[in-house]
Amino acid sequence: MRIIRHERQSYPESLAEQEALVAGVLAGGPAPVLILTEHPPIYTIGTSGDESDVLSRDIDGEAIAVYASGRGGEVTYHGPGQLVCYVIADIRAEQDLHRHVRRLEEMVMRTLADFGIEACRSERGIGVWVDGRKIAAVGVRCRRWVTFHGIALNIAPNLRHFSGIVPCGMRDAPVTSMRALGADVDRDAVERAVTRHAEALFDEALLH
Repeated sequence: MRIIRHERQSYPESLAEQEALVAGVLAGGPAPVLILTEHPPIYTIGTSGDESDVLSRDIDGEAIAVYASGRGGEVTYHGPGQLVCYVIADIRAEQDLHRHVRRLEEMVMRTLADFGIEACRSERGIGVWVDGRKIAAVGVRCRRWVTFHGIALNIAPNLRHFSGIVPCGMRDAPVTSMRALGADVDRDAVERAVTRHAEALFDEALLH
């Protein structure tokens, strides 16, 4: 698995990078690729979302951008203190996007377990949850069975920023973070755990 790390990257820049990587895979290039990054504060609207779920573009005096994204899902937030994990994977052999999403969720659940946080899936929707609160949101897109976009894990973001949206279309689904749950860890440590679990899950599934 190829790993690409950015300290911070604008959302449009990230989309352009992912598009280029997908095109490369479709042309015969290597996969999977894991991009680890962080975005400036932004609300993104997925293909199932609606701008009416953006309730405010100003939180505590801080302006937050809004961007219509091509990923699946509804409205979510990205910002500092969040680790965004984009996986460009060639699933042409298995042709099962749900399995790909489950691998993303499993990658984050195993990571959280490394820091003493017991997380799970929920019947309420895709993503990773802890005690009824969402700690990681998933939004993916697939082009000719090559995936992009991915999963965003809340390490220590400003949770107030989520108050400006209806997260993932659910008004009664509060969010949480690793820090809010008592795990005061740095991004580097989380990245190392994510990378280890991503390599195990995706390389095992897609390269053998």
